[in-house]
Amino acid sequence: MNNQSLTPSYFEFTLFSDSGSLKYVFFSVCLLIYMTIISANVVIILTVCLEKSLHQPMYIFICCLSLNSLYGSAGFFPRFLMDILSDTHFISRPLCFIQMYVINTYVGHDVTLLTVMAYDRFVAICHPLHYHSKMTSKRVLQLVIFAVLYPLCIFGYFFYLSISLSLCGNKLHRIFCTNWSVIDLSCVEITVNSVAGQFLAVASIFIPLFFVLYTYLHILLVCRRSSSEFRGKALQTCLPHIVTFVNFCISVLIEVSLSQYTVDEINTNVFIVLSLEFLIIPPINNPLVYGLNLSQIRGVIFNLFN
Repeated sequence: MNNQSLTPSYFEFTLFSDSGSLKYVFFSVCLLIYMTIISANVVIILTVCLEKSLHQPMYIFICCLSLNSLYGSAGFFPRFLMDILSDTHFISRPLCFIQMYVINTYVGHDVTLLTVMAYDRFVAICHPLHYHSKMTSKRVLQLVIFAVLYPLCIFGYFFYLSISLSLCGNKLHRIFCTNWSVIDLSCVEITVNSVAGQFLAVASIFIPLFFVLYTYLHILLVCRRSSSEFRGKALQTCLPHIVTFVNFCISVLIEVSLSQYTVDEINTNVFIVLSLEFLIIPPINNPLVYGLNLSQIRGVIFNLFN
């Protein structure tokens, strides 16, 4: 049997069930969530772009974070909304891999952007006198390019390995395309994919995580030796980033944990809700945390609406 006959031209999502008229309720709720994500992140982007006083490294990175939320949501919600209303849940092989790549790179971009933001806070608090000389426009541009290209390259190789696999089935026990749900259908040895997946986890999650912990350890040591006023200002700028980073790490940890279980081991509804967590909570949480906690952004937003 040749590789072409082993490779399906489409996949079927098996977790969607016939919910009757309730599907219109689910569709309305999910559409409202998607519109909320778009609206909240567009407000942050416009606020940073239109207000010259916010053309600073920290706010530029926040703007990039909102752009990435729109990117990741666009890779998931339109297709998901169609599937809610549809009686059949098939997706072509090319569209499945495109969705997989978009969602994976969305996660990678969020991690690298949060890492870059931790570096920015580290320089601002631990080396305040050298901040403007280190965080120049050129350096900010380099960091943004790194945050964008690093996940594209890392996930590109794993994506190539997944595309190259010969598959013996087409049923994906998920509500969207994921690497491991496709790899589970493989007819051939997947040792290379497993090793690549472990390298991917280390390079894209654990290394950035340790870097963020390292920067905040130094920030805590500096704050400990500083005045209470300095600690208050440092906390004000760092707290939104800490909340965002912890929330995102929890979301990714849940998604990674789900890949270790089959649908039969977990209640289907719980499985679906947990699968949606990292695609819904961070894109809504980020603009709310930064918009409400950072007085500079909050003040400009109120002025724009007034």
